[in-house]
Amino acid sequence: MTDFHFYTPSEIVFGRSSEEQLPIVLSKYGARKVLVHYGGGSAERSGLLPKIRTLLSGSGIPFCELGGVVPNPRLSLVREGIALCRREGIDFILAVGGGSVIDSSKAIGYGVPYEGDVWDFFDAKAVAVKALPVGVVLTIPASGSEMSDSTVITNDALGLKRGCNNDICRPKFAIMNPERTFTLPAYQTACGVTDILMHTMERYFSKTHMDITDAIAEALLRTVMDAGPKVIADPENYDLRASIMWAGSLSHNGLTGCGGVSDFGTHRLEHELSTLYGVAHGAGLAAIWCFWAEYVKSEDPSRFESFSKNVLGGKEPISAMRDFFHSIGMPASIPELIGRKATEDEIELMSLRCSRGGSFRVGNFKELGKKEMQDIYNLANQ
Repeated sequence: MTDFHFYTPSEIVFGRSSEEQLPIVLSKYGARKVLVHYGGGSAERSGLLPKIRTLLSGSGIPFCELGGVVPNPRLSLVREGIALCRREGIDFILAVGGGSVIDSSKAIGYGVPYEGDVWDFFDAKAVAVKALPVGVVLTIPASGSEMSDSTVITNDALGLKRGCNNDICRPKFAIMNPERTFTLPAYQTACGVTDILMHTMERYFSKTHMDITDAIAEALLRTVMDAGPKVIADPENYDLRASIMWAGSLSHNGLTGCGGVSDFGTHRLEHELSTLYGVAHGAGLAAIWCFWAEYVKSEDPSRFESFSKNVLGGKEPISAMRDFFHSIGMPASIPELIGRKATEDEIELMSLRCSRGGSFRVGNFKELGKKEMQDIYNLANQ
C-alpha cells in the first residue's frame, strides 16, 4: 500500500424530505446571497425548484438563478455565472441537479475571486487558492461530485474537455433525497450506475493495494451491480435508489482509493468521446472500459483475478462486464455508442487531444501515450 491523505469535509443530509433542511444548512455555512444553479426543466417540472424558492424566500435568504446547464457542462455558461455572481454580490452557490450542475457550480466558484480566466485552472496554468462555497441538492446519483474534489468542464469554443482537482471545491454540504431520483429515465439511471462503478474501478485497478480498501470497493461494486438492473425494473424502490445514491458519493470521495494509486485512464479516454460526439459520460465509459481492460490486463493478471473472484462470482471479468453493460442498456463499443464506426481521422483527433499533442500520458495501471490511446480506440471501434 501507499501512504495517503483522506479528506472528506462535506456534510451529508440524507433521506426523505431532506431538502426541508436547506435553510438550516445554508445558514450554518454563512450563505447571505445564493446563486441557485440548475439545468433544464426537469427540476422545475418535478416541483423541486419551486420548493427551493419557497424555502429560501420563507427563510429570508436572497437568491438569484442561473439555469441552462447541459451534460458535459460548458465553459461559456460558467463565465456567464461568474459575471452574474460578481454583479449580484453572490457569496454561496447552490447546485440543484447532478454532476454537470455541480461541476459548473464549482467552476463558477473558482472563477469569481480569480482575476484571470477560469479556464487557466483546467489548462494547468494556475492553481486555485480560494473559491466561493458550493452546496448541493442532488437529483442524479452518478458523478459523485457532491463529495469529490473534481470538476470537469468542456471548453465549447475549443472543443476541449478538461478536469481540475482541488480540495477547496469540495461542497460544504449535499442534501440527498432518494425520492428525487424516482423519475429518472432508465437510460440516465444506467449511465449513473456505470459512472459509479467506473469511479470505483479506476481506483481498484491499481498495482498497489490495501486489503480493507479493496474490501470496501468490492462491496460497493457488488451492491451497485446488484441494484442497478433491479432499480431500472422497479424505479420507485426507495431502498435501491438509496443504495445507488449513497454509493455514488462513496465511489468518488476518495474512500475506495485509500492506500492505492488510481488509474483514471478510461476516464481520460472517454472525455474525448463525449467531447467529440456529445454522448453521455457513463455511456462513453461503458463503450471503452472492456477494451482498456483487454489492453492492460497483462500488467497485473492477479488484479483481474481478484475482481473476478470477489465481485463477479468467478466469471471472466471482461466478458462479464460487457454482459452487464448490455443488461442495463449501455453500449460496449464505439459503434454501439455512436451508431457507426469512428473514422481514422476521428481516432487520430481523439488521441491527439487526449495526449495533448503527444506530450501527455494517462493512467497508472499501465501508462498510456498517444500510440496506446490510439490502439485502445481502435480496439473499441470493432
